[in-house]
Amino acid sequence: MEPVRVASVGLGWWGGVLADAARAAGLELVSCFSPSDRRLKFAEEHGCRAAASFEEVLEDPEVDAIMLATPHSMHGEHTVRAAEAGKHVFVEKPFTLDVADAKRAIAATEKADVVLQVGHNRRRQPANRRLKELVDTGALGVIHHVEANLSHPKGLNPRTGWRADRAESPGGGMTGLGVHMVDNLIYLVGRPARLAAFSKQIAAVGTLDEETSILLEFESGPVGFVATTTVIPDVAKTVAFGTRAAAWNESDGERFYRQDVGEKERHEEPVETLDTIRDELVEFAECVRTGKTPEVGGAEALEVVAVLEAVMESAETGRMIDLDEVRSRR
Repeated sequence: MEPVRVASVGLGWWGGVLADAARAAGLELVSCFSPSDRRLKFAEEHGCRAAASFEEVLEDPEVDAIMLATPHSMHGEHTVRAAEAGKHVFVEKPFTLDVADAKRAIAATEKADVVLQVGHNRRRQPANRRLKELVDTGALGVIHHVEANLSHPKGLNPRTGWRADRAESPGGGMTGLGVHMVDNLIYLVGRPARLAAFSKQIAAVGTLDEETSILLEFESGPVGFVATTTVIPDVAKTVAFGTRAAAWNESDGERFYRQDVGEKERHEEPVETLDTIRDELVEFAECVRTGKTPEVGGAEALEVVAVLEAVMESAETGRMIDLDEVRSRR
C-alpha cells in the first residue's frame, strides 16, 4: 500500500514533533513550508523538499495531505485553502479561535470531500479511555463532577514570537494547554450547556494571562472545572467523580487511581501508555485511504472552539455564557 504523502506547514517546535510522529505512523513527508528560512533546515533534517510558498504546496500533485502547525489565527484560512486544493487536512488544536472561522473551514472540507482531523490527542490516552469506559458503563455511578488541569511553568520564561501575542493565545495557557482538557471532559460527559470563566495575570510575568479557570455545567447533568496555569509546577490530570466511585488520570496518562465509596483513600491501578500523536496520525492516514471519519473531526473540534470563545467572553464581561448562543454564531 502506498503511503499517504504529506506536507508540513508551520515548522516550529511542534511542526518537528508532528513530522517525527508522521514518519513513525507510516506517512511520507514530501514537502514543507514556512515563510522563514527555517524551511531549508527543516527539509534537510526531515528529508523532504522545501517549498517556496504555501501555494507551491497546494499545487504539488505529490502532496495528498497537509499537516498544519501554523499560528492559531491562520488555521481556518489555511484549512479552507487546502480543502479547495483537494488536500486532506490535519490541523493542530485549537482548530480556530472562534466559531465562525471554524464553521467556514468545516464547510470547505465537506464541500471538497476531504478528511479534516484536529489534534486533540490526549483523549486517546489509555487512562482516558478507561475513564470513559467507567463513565459509560455506570461503574462510577451517577457522575456529579468532572475536572481537569493541564498546567506548565513555561510562563516563567516568557516566549517571544506569535505564541506570546495575546491575540494568538487568548486565555494564556488555555489555547495551548487547556483546550486539551476541555476536549477530555466533553469526551467523558458530552457537551457543556453554559460556563463562567476567569482569565488573568497574577504574578505579572510576561504578556499573557497566567491563570484561566472555567466552571461548566454539562447538558448530561454534571458540573465540571477546567484550569490551566503557566507559572506553577507541571499538572496534568483528568478526574471523574460519581456516586459509586471516583477515578483519576494523572501525570498526563502515566498513572491511574480509583476510590470506591467506603474507601478512605484512593488506590493506584496499572495503566498502559501510548504515543498519542503517532496514534492520531495512524488514524489520519487510514481515514485518507478509506474515507472513514476521524474520531476528532470538525464537529468535535467545533465544540472546543465554542468553549474557548465563550471563556474569553465570560472573562471579559463577567457573565455566564450560554453555549448554544455561541454555537449559533456565523
